[in-house]
Amino acid sequence: MSAGAPFVVRMVVDGAARDAAHAVRTAVFVDEQGVSPDIERDALDVLSRHVLATGPDGTPIGAGRIAPDGRIGRMAVLADWRGRGVGEAMLQTLLDDARERGLRSTWLHAQLPAMGLYARAGFVAEGPQFDEAGIAHRTMRRHAGAAFAVEDADTAVDATVTIIASARRTIALRSRDLDPGLYDHPDVLAALRRFVTGTRGASVQMLLHDPATVQRRGSPLLALAQRLPSALAFRAVEDPVDREFAGAFLVNDAGGFHVRTLGTRMDGDAATDLPGRARQLQQQFAPVWERSRVCSEFRALGI
Repeated sequence: MSAGAPFVVRMVVDGAARDAAHAVRTAVFVDEQGVSPDIERDALDVLSRHVLATGPDGTPIGAGRIAPDGRIGRMAVLADWRGRGVGEAMLQTLLDDARERGLRSTWLHAQLPAMGLYARAGFVAEGPQFDEAGIAHRTMRRHAGAAFAVEDADTAVDATVTIIASARRTIALRSRDLDPGLYDHPDVLAALRRFVTGTRGASVQMLLHDPATVQRRGSPLLALAQRLPSALAFRAVEDPVDREFAGAFLVNDAGGFHVRTLGTRMDGDAATDLPGRARQLQQQFAPVWERSRVCSEFRALGI
């Protein structure tokens, strides 16, 4: 049962529930989206584990599945129930099932409008956009309890979007100058805007080593912070020992982070489900934040 929501989510254990799940999928994919029935039903159905969501009267309202290799798919929610937490609850049930069976890596092909749902659950986009059954998708992957390598700017952006989206209430960022190409990327800015406007008590603390360069160059984050000063705050590192730190990192309060040994480069290590390492980064960040100065000069920019 999803707390506060009048629906039930459970793993499918019998033929009747499986038939109900197929009926939901047919209504969404075949009838609504025009996917061919020959494509919608495939050989993986008999090998996969399925989830079913039902309304308060027992009517099927959502379905999904997870294949033996960890691929989550066929996530479908009837139109009247979208935006009410059904997809999130089904996804979490499938991830719980994967964890219980020892599957550390799960992945999926996400329709573009659904990417936010999966990012909030810790899935990171990878590779280019592609068409599947005539619908635009991107591959997304979740590494449970493990870090993964970030080797280029595109991966850095995708990891950053997920770290922001999956945060509960707090995000801490340490950067030299807000890394042009990363924290001014439209996808990252959109994720930050959604987080601070859609999360009660949201807090983003940004610790800079070179605020003068940020001020001179300008940044869309400065404008966003001026509109939402209670959620986004900047401080500047002044302690000589603190200024010797050459790296950069982003960390949230849900076990996600992106760490770069050299802050001038995009490559590093990231995770969305390593709470122990994330806590270490938060503990490293907190005292530096406390002894750094407020970037009062940003408030006077008049952006």
